Amino acid sequence: MQAFTTSTALLPSRRRLAASALALAAATLACGAAWSQSTVKLGFIGPVSGGNAQQGLGAKNGFLLAIDQWNATAGVPFKVEGVVLDDASDPQTGVSAALKLVNDRDVVGAIGHWNSPVALATLPVFNRVQMPFIVWGAIGPKITDQNFANTTRVTPTLVNENKPLAAWAATGLGARKIAIIADTSDYGRANLASFGSFYKAEKGSVVAEESYPVGTTDFRSILTKIKSLNPDAVYFGGVITEAGIVRKQMAELGMKQPMLGISGIFDPQLIQIAGPAADGTIVGTPKSQTNPRLDAMSRAYAAKGYADSESPYTKYAYDATGILLQSLKTAGTKDRQAVAKAIRAIRYDGVTGTVTFDANGQTQVPVELQLHEVKDGKWASR
Repeated sequence: MQAFTTSTALLPSRRRLAASALALAAATLACGAAWSQSTVKLGFIGPVSGGNAQQGLGAKNGFLLAIDQWNATAGVPFKVEGVVLDDASDPQTGVSAALKLVNDRDVVGAIGHWNSPVALATLPVFNRVQMPFIVWGAIGPKITDQNFANTTRVTPTLVNENKPLAAWAATGLGARKIAIIADTSDYGRANLASFGSFYKAEKGSVVAEESYPVGTTDFRSILTKIKSLNPDAVYFGGVITEAGIVRKQMAELGMKQPMLGISGIFDPQLIQIAGPAADGTIVGTPKSQTNPRLDAMSRAYAAKGYADSESPYTKYAYDATGILLQSLKTAGTKDRQAVAKAIRAIRYDGVTGTVTFDANGQTQVPVELQLHEVKDGKWASR
């Protein structure tokens, strides 16, 4: 009988066959290893205590609602556990919370922050380990100007908010002279610069630019100086607590001009601090675009019976969480860089509209101005 010989060109050797099998197994594991554990963790950081808690609690509930709905959906490739941490609107507290998240191997992504200085303090922590991080509330422009590959933001920047407000102040309100008060944080300085430049472009006159350290409680000397200049309005570029104090002290000094601001001071806490003097405060925020998804979220939120009502940031935290979840599913892996890349490329139909991100990770959802005014001790649409 003729001997039968094999050729490696025609038939794989046992070694090659074994190598091929190993390669196939590795490829299969690569696709499935991401969800070898049935649960992944996502983090939330925001002010759930202190003077800005109303914003953070509403956002926290939006985060948890999105996770609950995901977990209740049949056929999802993984379940999610939410990890909620408080930053108390304090940078050091925020950094401690960020470190807890990045040091937990099961946390694959996070959303966070209402306060811009806190966000700026934590971004390097998340960036070092390339953990995907979506900002749901902080609007300082430097957050996305740095273009960390792992960072995106679903809210407009304060520049996007100040531009239409400045135009309305000059044309709608008819204010020809405005005084600006802002804190010395990056957030405050950016507000002062952006509102001032946009207002001047509308042929308005900025008669004073006054800055103060965060935590100031006595603005009487600043306000006395401004009063002597007789502006048509005062623009305030800080946050809620100081806004309430300024408005109250304006009334004490007999200043009846309206006080203007952006979303950072749109909060019931301002009314609590200022009391009756809060009347006449006018805030411009991004207008909510009514759509079936937003209506459905609000109904689901109400059905949950949360102790805290929706805040203006509930919808942003809800969408940020949905984007993280969808990007995890699209990436098919818990690899943080792969998930961050999927986030940058996403086109997400959410409650805030169709969300896409620019080259710096900034949302490209257009901003339409919605005005709110305190009347008879309550916020009302203007």
